[in-house]
This record gives sequence, C-alpha cells and structure tokens, in this order.
Amino acid sequence: MGRATTGAPSERRIERIATEPDWYEPYRISQAVRAGGLIHVSGQAGIDERGRTVSDDFRTQGRQAFANVERVLTAAGASLADVVKVGTFVTDLAAHLEDIIALRGEFLSRPYPADTLLEVSSLARPDWQIEIEATALAPS
Repeated sequence: MGRATTGAPSERRIERIATEPDWYEPYRISQAVRAGGLIHVSGQAGIDERGRTVSDDFRTQGRQAFANVERVLTAAGASLADVVKVGTFVTDLAAHLEDIIALRGEFLSRPYPADTLLEVSSLARPDWQIEIEATALAPS
C-alpha cells in the first residue's frame, strides 16, 4: 500500500494507511498517510463501517469520529496517545463548545495535543455535525 517518490531518499517515503472497509478510496483520499515520522489522519466523521451516520446527536457523532481516528491510527501502529495535533470542524460551535471540550477529555490525555477548532458552514454530508483530523507521531 505504500508509495515511494522515485529517486527520493527513504525519509521522503509516503505510505498510505487504510482500514477495511475503506470508504475513502472511491474519493481518491487516503484515510491517513505516514510521512516524515508522522501520521496524518484525514478528517473522520461520525459514520460507521458501512458509511452511515451513527446518530443526529452531536456527542454520539463526536465519539464515533474519535473512534474512527483511533481505528486509523491503530492500523498505522499508533494510538490516540501519539496525537500531537487535532483539527476539529463543527457546524455549530456556539451550541457545542462544551461538548467538544468533554469529547477531548474523553479521548485525549495530557499533554493535550495542539488543536485548531473551526466552525464551518457545512461538511461533506448535510447530516454531519463534526469532523476530526489528527497528526500523530509514527512508531519507530
């Protein structure tokens, strides 16, 4: 599944990380890539293995999004404890700031990763309320 840049030094290797099923493949997106000692996880939403939104409840979607991030990290040999940066995208920040803080406490631990929290007008599907991307240290 990995891909190396032709003629490039080994530290420039980019490896694709995927889980089964890989609902990102039809969109030509990697669930994550390992490069330069880091794992970059694409945005994960509150969807199950069949690609269906788990609930219309914000925290339920958030828990599933974090579980999906964790699932991809596990496929890369890492865990949420290795996360150094999180990007959180929500459709209603004012309504869900306390939920986001609670979810971070549920899934992340000290030292807490850096985070960018953004309100967006919409996500890829109209029923999604939260999407989470992450960058983690890759195992040696």
